[in-house]
Amino acid sequence: MSLTNNQNVLNWVEEMVALCKPDNVVWIDGSEEQLNALRKETIETGEMIELNQEKLPGCLYHRTNPNDVARVEDRTFICTRNKEDAGPTNNWCDPQEMYAKLSKLYDGVMKGRTMYVIPYSMGPIGSPLAKVGVEVTDSIYVVLNMNIMTRMGAEAFKNLGDVSNDFVRGLHSKADVNPEERYIVQFPEDNTIWSINSAYGGNVLLGKKCFALRIASFQGKNEGWMAEHMLILGVKKPDGEIKYITAAFPSACGKTNLAMLIPPEGYKKDGYEVFTVGDDIAWMKPGEDGRLYAINPENGFFGVAPGTNEKSNPNALHCTMKNTIFTNVALNNAEGTVWWEKLDKNPPVDATEWKGAKVNGVEYTEAGNTLAHPNSRFTAPAENCPCLSSEFNNPAGVPISAIIFGGRRASTTPLVYQSFDWTHGTYIGSAVSSETTAAATGAVGVLRHDPMAMKPFIGYNVGDYWAHWLEMGEKLGDKAPKIFNVNWFKQDENGNFIWPGFGDNMRVLDWIIKRCEGTVDAEETAIGYLPKKEDINVSGIEDEVTPEIMDKLLAVDKELWTKEIAEMRRYYNDDIAAKGGNVPKALYEELDKIEARLNK
Repeated sequence: MSLTNNQNVLNWVEEMVALCKPDNVVWIDGSEEQLNALRKETIETGEMIELNQEKLPGCLYHRTNPNDVARVEDRTFICTRNKEDAGPTNNWCDPQEMYAKLSKLYDGVMKGRTMYVIPYSMGPIGSPLAKVGVEVTDSIYVVLNMNIMTRMGAEAFKNLGDVSNDFVRGLHSKADVNPEERYIVQFPEDNTIWSINSAYGGNVLLGKKCFALRIASFQGKNEGWMAEHMLILGVKKPDGEIKYITAAFPSACGKTNLAMLIPPEGYKKDGYEVFTVGDDIAWMKPGEDGRLYAINPENGFFGVAPGTNEKSNPNALHCTMKNTIFTNVALNNAEGTVWWEKLDKNPPVDATEWKGAKVNGVEYTEAGNTLAHPNSRFTAPAENCPCLSSEFNNPAGVPISAIIFGGRRASTTPLVYQSFDWTHGTYIGSAVSSETTAAATGAVGVLRHDPMAMKPFIGYNVGDYWAHWLEMGEKLGDKAPKIFNVNWFKQDENGNFIWPGFGDNMRVLDWIIKRCEGTVDAEETAIGYLPKKEDINVSGIEDEVTPEIMDKLLAVDKELWTKEIAEMRRYYNDDIAAKGGNVPKALYEELDKIEARLNK
């Protein structure tokens, strides 16, 4: 039974069936009846474990093969007909060669298995910004996660209709989870994604990074919109007006915490509230009034569990309390619940660690082991979020006033500054970088460039992607959002963070909003507009953020910035241009301007 009369979809599904040769084909209609039968099946086969339904209603537990626990950038490809269209930040292969290679792996891969056909919408059904995907998979884990992360089922075909061919074709098989034959491949020119030999998260939930960023960024370039690795939040002011902001950060820079920020007491008393529209991805398009509007194409949160707790991010924790799938966390066997590092200080005595071994959790962690995998995850419905925006399902999206970039920098970058204009803001986005912590690489303080926090997700040439940003600025003109850079991670000479972060980041958002409204002045510096130090509200944290600390937070060190500009020239020339990335002339001009201002 198919759910559509669209011949393009039916023909493609037939081709995939002929290739993979499943024993059965099941179309996923999204009904609770069908989903409950699938949940029951995974529990009976042991693929998933049902958790304590009184404490965690509707929640399931899943573990993946230990060789299959994260995105695999070295096995991820962008296959365009011309190599230069993939650019220097992507692994490239000729599409015909890759199709031939993978077709051998898919040939008969689903014999003895069921193929599930999943129609889904990225974005609210009926939204002019939404797009349709169809993923075929041999994994019930994928079906149940896609049900949380997307608008899945027969309804999704509404946007497509009976004749359109504008849908993203996703083929996934877990095959035998062989890391040597693992491939996550995007064919942007064909609206196609093929993923094989993984059963984990973002490698197999093809609506997520594969479609919503890699394919969508390419679609956006061709269709005049933007797919960005950005959270979307709304700040409600005491007068009731809500300003919407998007923000891009590399990993480990507090993106989810900002998306679900809880304002400090003083701000709460004054009537400020923060609402989450999205925690990870924004699709942005000019609206009828010429402003930039954003939707969150997803319908759930695929969050990192370790470190999430009642203090660090209560809203994220509360999202996981029902109808959530936990992957690679630890089990608290006595309670039938889950546990991960930093959830609390009490690892369960009767525990099952993430690979499946029963251990005494207290002794096990005291010996230096981790019970949950560091990249263990929860897949939680957005509707669970206590601070979810009432505009979450608005098909028109929300109007964006400001775009924020940020990274993890110990010294160079001030707490916050504003770009002079959109072109300068695009430069700032291209310069996003973080210094590595020991945990990441074994080397400390090495600069990792991550333009717009999109490096692993740009589905085409990074230089053309920057050029598309510049074009969008021209299109938006004076209605373009203002662009800012933040750095929550500035350190003192002893390596201690000097900004409190978390909820106190509201104080920086407050200044950003006032700048967007033109109600507060700024200092013009060589790198951009900086706050006057009295304009960052430190009420309630005066002991922590003294005037001396504020001076350090807002300092622009000429010597450090001269090095920064030299490093950006090297990056543009050696890492991008020399490897086939067409860096727009306008970005080199921005470098020249900053350098000239520094030398003045």
